[in-house]
Amino acid sequence: MDPVEKAWLKHYPAGVPAQIDPQSWPSLVALLDEAFERHAESSACVYMGQSYSYRRIDDASRALGAWLQGQGLQRGDRVALMMPNTPQYLVAVAAVLRAGLVVVNVNPLHSGRELEQQLKDCGARALILLENFALTFAQVRHAVPVKTVLLTSLGEMLPLPRRLLVDTVVRHVRKQVPDHDLAGAVRFKDALHRGERMVFQPARPSPGDIALLQYTGGTTGVSKGAVLLHRNLVANVLQCEAWFQPALQRMPAGEQLTQVCALPLHHIFGFSTNLLLGLHLGACNLLIADSQDLPALFKALEGVRFHSFAAMNPLFHAMAQHPDLARVDWSHLRLSVGGGMAVQPATARLWLNKTGCPICEGYGLSETSPTVSCNPTDSSHFNGSVGLPLPGTEVSVLDEGGVPLPAGVPGEIAVRGPQVMAGYWQRPDETAKVMTVDGFLRTGDIGLMDERGYLRMIDRKKDRILVSGFSVYPSEVEDLLALMPGVVECAVVGVQGAHGSDTVKAVIVRQDDGLTEVEVRAYCEQNLTGYKRPKVIEFRRELPKTAVGKVLRRELRSAG
Repeated sequence: MDPVEKAWLKHYPAGVPAQIDPQSWPSLVALLDEAFERHAESSACVYMGQSYSYRRIDDASRALGAWLQGQGLQRGDRVALMMPNTPQYLVAVAAVLRAGLVVVNVNPLHSGRELEQQLKDCGARALILLENFALTFAQVRHAVPVKTVLLTSLGEMLPLPRRLLVDTVVRHVRKQVPDHDLAGAVRFKDALHRGERMVFQPARPSPGDIALLQYTGGTTGVSKGAVLLHRNLVANVLQCEAWFQPALQRMPAGEQLTQVCALPLHHIFGFSTNLLLGLHLGACNLLIADSQDLPALFKALEGVRFHSFAAMNPLFHAMAQHPDLARVDWSHLRLSVGGGMAVQPATARLWLNKTGCPICEGYGLSETSPTVSCNPTDSSHFNGSVGLPLPGTEVSVLDEGGVPLPAGVPGEIAVRGPQVMAGYWQRPDETAKVMTVDGFLRTGDIGLMDERGYLRMIDRKKDRILVSGFSVYPSEVEDLLALMPGVVECAVVGVQGAHGSDTVKAVIVRQDDGLTEVEVRAYCEQNLTGYKRPKVIEFRRELPKTAVGKVLRRELRSAG
């Protein structure tokens, strides 16, 4: 590699190593086993004011693992998890991995069509889901391979009478649990009770076994599962642990690390940073089931000493402007990590002014477990870059022919390191498109690296739309709209929205004026997750195109 591409090593904070040893843990199971034993009496998480010890999560996960094995699930079978941030998520992840199975994270907001597509693609044999989303699954159950279904509720692991109160309010006051028919489904706690009387056979996964299928979009708009091996995820945990040390060392000696877990755990950012890294470090995660409910979020933080907060730009911005911010004690916060999408400088300034802790921005993607680079955690200001490559990570900026470019010249970002995925699930053709012969992942993101090795993002993937950190691919929405009666052709682009998050815009050529915006919105509500639905709908007589008929998306964006 060109020497400029390793310039970052000279600018590492003191004490951060140039390499980590991903072989120090043979699997995530070994890493989790050690964490449960070492921190048994510490709090693993706090949920709705209730603390759950590492020992309790450990015992519950063993019981659930035994129950899953008792359902005939074999090593390597996929288990889908469709829940918000609850203690059940921690239990389920540990149980699935310890039983030798594969975790498949599912966005709880998926429409039936999206859920069916993912469950078919991964071949999940079991699903653990919150009852609030049971109707969505019930509608596609006949079309997917899932045979074993576990249902849980928001209050299921809370003690009585709190459990009854929470579930009664959710079911009957807020009416957030639609009527559904899932014959044969087992309640989460029933599975735990049965599993306690069963023999658990601990799995011993190898570094090359699959631990997680993390679904992401593709250039065709078809959702693909990034295959993350045990060694990939272990490596990224150790890379982040090493990188975060300068900040963690500023904590009072002997004080347990407390993390605000507002990122959804089904998203790779939260899954790795909060869940996996948190458990490895013996941290306590303050589980926030719905980060969009700001009053409830601030209430959960009142009177709590916390040290780390990972979030995306919209949440940082919304919280910094909220009047309840002053009710929270921010004096113990040592690390604010921004990722999932670009952090706006205005948001970073506001957050620093209000909390006294600068946002440390990083860069990553599902295919890299996820973290590739991050700013030094001993920085006192926000610099607008996405930082330096993590230990053991190589980043190269390539031209269209795949030739490395010198410092300061923009090109496609390519990544090589122990955290890079094995490929896309059952899609060797798509894997070949992004992996080079020498092991680099071509991200499709455009950026540049300066002389010091700091990486700066210039543009996103060619057509990808980022809505609050989630990827929306135009062709997926276009393909759906094209099936709607009255639509001749259409194009979907992203236009700049509030707080740095994109807004989905659909431009439609219709057969006649009979097709209305109201009908289009209703159609999208039936078939698309909320963040994928067009917020801007425009009708035109024709779409701008090149001479060969390619839609000029740039013109549609500039007109938005």
